[in-house]
Amino acid sequence: MSEIRKAEDADIPAILRLLVQVDMVHHNGRPDLFKGPATKYDARELAKIFRSSRSPVFVYVDDDGIVRGHAFCVVQEHGINPVLTNIRTLYIDDICIDENARRQRIGSQLYEAAVAFAREQGCYNVTLNVWTCNPDALAFYESLGMKPQKIGMEEIL
Repeated sequence: MSEIRKAEDADIPAILRLLVQVDMVHHNGRPDLFKGPATKYDARELAKIFRSSRSPVFVYVDDDGIVRGHAFCVVQEHGINPVLTNIRTLYIDDICIDENARRQRIGSQLYEAAVAFAREQGCYNVTLNVWTCNPDALAFYESLGMKPQKIGMEEIL
């Protein structure tokens, strides 16, 4: 039976494959910024992330025991700040669904698991960043009810 659970060390090879897929989406959209094919973490770094209570990683495991998606999250707090209120935020650093398993509501289920975790942790909000070169992701997050919080701008010189 399929499930969403916290990532374990045994999931590292599958997560590394998914991280390459994430990188390639970004590389294809912005080859000037993303090297491709690469991963932003290695196996040792992933194992360390999995052990932190401040950075939960959720995985979707299908009926055959195969990891088909992940959601990397980070609990953030501003602390004492002269401008910002001290709220707790769950930042979703990365959601990826295996390119062969998309359009099966796996992403929605991972997002809902992250939101449930955020509520359990007393978070005020859930945030994430999405690259404009990934319009499918932008449409997906909007379909979940997310709205832009801020917009990053650039001028390439």
